[in-house]
Amino acid sequence: MRAPQPLTQLHVSQLLPCPYLPDRAERKLFAPVMGLGAVELYGNLQRAGFRRSHEIAYRPVCPGCNACIPVRVNAAKFNNAKWVRRTRNINRPLRAAIGPARGTEEHYALFRRYLFDRHDDGGMLDMDYFDYREMVEATAITSRMAEFRDPGGALIAACLFDITDDGLSAVYSYFDTSDDKKSLGTYIVIWMIDEAQKLGLPFVYLGYWIRGVPKMDYKSRFRPLEALVGGKWQDQSKLELSDCASPAGDVILSR
Repeated sequence: MRAPQPLTQLHVSQLLPCPYLPDRAERKLFAPVMGLGAVELYGNLQRAGFRRSHEIAYRPVCPGCNACIPVRVNAAKFNNAKWVRRTRNINRPLRAAIGPARGTEEHYALFRRYLFDRHDDGGMLDMDYFDYREMVEATAITSRMAEFRDPGGALIAACLFDITDDGLSAVYSYFDTSDDKKSLGTYIVIWMIDEAQKLGLPFVYLGYWIRGVPKMDYKSRFRPLEALVGGKWQDQSKLELSDCASPAGDVILSR
């Protein structure tokens, strides 16, 4: 007989300024993900719209706002469009290698360059090497680091991701921003979809999508894209944009 799972301990954070939308406040619901049962617990939380950072799963429950929409790509039915094939071909010379979730000084140097170029207004700029290692290595579930190197062996991109029972989940990715034509950020997502297909996993979780936020626009290009609406994952293309938001705090821990 299977032992019963312990109840999930949910906590609420204090109110902070929203990092995406001006004049709005952010509040998160979070739960520890560690110890026995962590893998199963996080799988259920992920399907309920939570994301992972370190050994914490979190989800926005902001007062008066439901703009953050959990989204995932249906990898099994992914639309291999012309722009996808073009991005894959441009980056064909790259060599990808999957390793354990370990942070190195080489990774950190690329991580810092990426932050200075793309997110110089964010709090992550304060992270030192040991903070970075903790972000990568503090995990109680199956997490991996993917490296992408050019033919000369130089590291030009990396992606920390989780492997769960129904998909891959992008935790954080960063890359060399000196050549926009390569679309490395987009390529990493395509690579994850390809890997999910190889592993026979149906989904790639991309975190949250917010309408009108340019930094998140790229997520809507991957089709079919599913959105968590009213406790159910639904094809986003069949929903009105105004419908793509669940009431704040509507958390349903089920498939």
